[in-house]
Amino acid sequence: MIALIQRVRRAKVDVDGATVGEIGPGLLVLVCAQPGDGEAQCAKLVDKLLKLRVFADAAGKMNRSVQDVTGGLLLVSQFTLAADTSAGNRPSFTGAAPAEAGRRLYECVLALARERHPVVEAGVFGAVMQVELVNDGPVTIPMNIQ
Repeated sequence: MIALIQRVRRAKVDVDGATVGEIGPGLLVLVCAQPGDGEAQCAKLVDKLLKLRVFADAAGKMNRSVQDVTGGLLLVSQFTLAADTSAGNRPSFTGAAPAEAGRRLYECVLALARERHPVVEAGVFGAVMQVELVNDGPVTIPMNIQ
């Protein structure tokens, strides 16, 4: 499973002109399932997201998690994170899980996050989405969960 995590001051996702998910300070997480991923990777990703220390403490060091700061999570499916650009100019997306598996795994991540964290918003799987964010820092962290 691939994730791209951005610490944000605020973020939102719109579909067809309507806002479907919005958070204040927290983490915007773009999520891509890969072939072979399962519930273990979903659980590991959620655990990592909730414990990742990327928010400043009183001394200004990144020592606090999204849970520590009671921040929001905005989870957005994005199969293009699996893009392979090694050949030619058109990316290949064979590294992404097939659509139905991707949907199931994205929903698994979303359900686990909602069980464990009070503020979880989401995009719409498979929709054309417009994501708007104010990156805080900027802090952007790629993650590959095996």
